[in-house]
Amino acid sequence: MMGLPVTEPLGFFPQGFPEKLIKQIEDFSGRKVIVNLPYSGTEVIKKYGEQQLKTGDLIVYTSGDSVLQIAANTAVIPLKELYKICEYARSITTDQPYKIGRVIARPYVGDKADNFTRTSDRHDYALMPNAPTDLDRLQAARVPTYGVGKINDIFSGQGLDDGIHTVSNEDGMNQTIKQVESAREGFIFTNLVDFDAMYGHRRNAQGDGDALMAFDKQLGELMAAMQEDDLLMITSDHGNDPTFRGTDHTREYVPLVVYSKSLPGGGDLGIRSPFADMGATILENFGVEGTGVGHSFLAALK
Repeated sequence: MMGLPVTEPLGFFPQGFPEKLIKQIEDFSGRKVIVNLPYSGTEVIKKYGEQQLKTGDLIVYTSGDSVLQIAANTAVIPLKELYKICEYARSITTDQPYKIGRVIARPYVGDKADNFTRTSDRHDYALMPNAPTDLDRLQAARVPTYGVGKINDIFSGQGLDDGIHTVSNEDGMNQTIKQVESAREGFIFTNLVDFDAMYGHRRNAQGDGDALMAFDKQLGELMAAMQEDDLLMITSDHGNDPTFRGTDHTREYVPLVVYSKSLPGGGDLGIRSPFADMGATILENFGVEGTGVGHSFLAALK
């Protein structure tokens, strides 16, 4: 989305991670690694969480994405220790032969399988951008940038002036509305993770529908708070159909909805590619020169 395409495939480990990598994590942490397979995050703690409570082992798992996830019950592995282990795992997987897209800390609480619950202290350790993004270009042009939700994690803090961690969709929207009502200048980048983590991966269609209705209500509040020249874009970086089989991301087209009080409305942007069109449009909106990777659709809005 921000003008930096991934041109080299990231590491993908559908059979689990190599023994050498697991051994490095075990040696650093002083803890045994268990599971090391693709798994649903909720199912893996339900099945292995009681074992972890007894042994203090690390639950390591992956998914259909380029991710290494480490789940830990904070009653036996404190949050600070989990983060330290994940930071180490990130440091040894940035380059080939692994080059994993993200290492994710997955803390949870509870004392038995029936009540294990993941907390909002999840932390994503992404690869550092290997070149400037559109966020960097905005900063260079003195356009303030602000991340809401896990945006700071996704971009490893690069290109962001400041931001705030959030615990839910509702919190993310409240924080966004707060910034818009403050008449803050610049670019606000918000990620609402619940649609993906809470409902898409868990194939919870009812929960997803309820979350959409809650979001729609808050969207009305956000639109009312916008200034005449504010520009709002709503999209996603992938699909995650809660009615589909399995637990991984799905491959449908994602929506792109754009709104401003100053625009006539009712237009059709068609099917666009690549995702970088969004970043190119944001740059043009702020009068900042882009790279040509994406193609601005700002003129099509008017």
